[in-house]
Amino acid sequence: MRGIHDPLHSQEEEEDLPHLWQKPAFPVLLAALRKLRVEPTVWGLKVSNADILKQQAAAASHHERKDTNIFLSSIIKSSLSWLETDEEREEIWEETSRRMTERCGRTAMGEIVRRWPFSFENGTDTFSLTIREPPLTGDSLGLKTWGSSYVLAQLLHEFAFASQAPLAHLATKNEQREVLELGSGTGLLGLTAACIWRTKVYLTDLPEIMGNLEHNASLNRALVEERGGKVETAPLMWGGSEEDVDPKFRSGKRYELIIVADPLYDDDHPALLAGAIDEQLARNADARVLVMVPQRDEITKGLLRTLRSQLGQQANPLACHQENIVAGEDDWGDGNEDDTQRVGFWWGIFGRDQSINL
Repeated sequence: MRGIHDPLHSQEEEEDLPHLWQKPAFPVLLAALRKLRVEPTVWGLKVSNADILKQQAAAASHHERKDTNIFLSSIIKSSLSWLETDEEREEIWEETSRRMTERCGRTAMGEIVRRWPFSFENGTDTFSLTIREPPLTGDSLGLKTWGSSYVLAQLLHEFAFASQAPLAHLATKNEQREVLELGSGTGLLGLTAACIWRTKVYLTDLPEIMGNLEHNASLNRALVEERGGKVETAPLMWGGSEEDVDPKFRSGKRYELIIVADPLYDDDHPALLAGAIDEQLARNADARVLVMVPQRDEITKGLLRTLRSQLGQQANPLACHQENIVAGEDDWGDGNEDDTQRVGFWWGIFGRDQSINL
């Protein structure tokens, strides 16, 4: 590989970027800007975030060149008077602004779309989901795809189909079962469950999250159905009054499997989540809840302890049948590269406590 100071390498790189003094046409400018796009990070259990960042840097080293930043700045400062219409000029400026914010960390970005890859059965079963994340604000936790949802999504096949799989009894049922996801956020986990388990999954969250959640369900519905699954979206507030609950959830005690990833952020969340689980989980012996909580710090660990206690105190108590911790990448923080850290992701599978007369 040629070094950064190699004259031939520099010449090749310079040819990638058009010179404004040459008054490049709209398609030429737009194509050059799109080549400079910095892809958002995607990571998982098998490949660390650090490795992916290295791969991205190797594949697109020209993104970090000084002349790239000069090129972007020059477009922002230019009137682009040679372009034919105001619409073309606006599109070029907007695309340039996106390229600049992509280099300032996740919170500076506007809307992003990521493709999340999955591979099972030694690579013979592969697919990817397309997930949109709107611009982040202070109250938009549900609009970001957190690392835990991808970590848990990659374990779903193992939970249902591996030898001694803890959810194999549900995966092998003949009748079409329905799965409920609580706190779906951007929908990555629930959409993956529909694809892998080939079943119907209800994606739920707060009303203000539903617009983006419905959008992501629509983006991936064809793929989900091609793989034998179905998805529906509906608002579901934990602890809401009956009139606030969608009619499909009012009867309760319906779902044999509930999934939830990274649901605890405030002190009242454990009690609210435990109540929602108790309301919606079927009362039979096979019913299960699959929960993942990243162990970021003592606060998160304390919230998990409270959740376990709350689940055991419900009218129809739930006990933990199986649990473990897997290592993974987590990007809790403002989304900058430095905020990504290696943490333990705790997962637990709960069922109705059969020592209690239900």
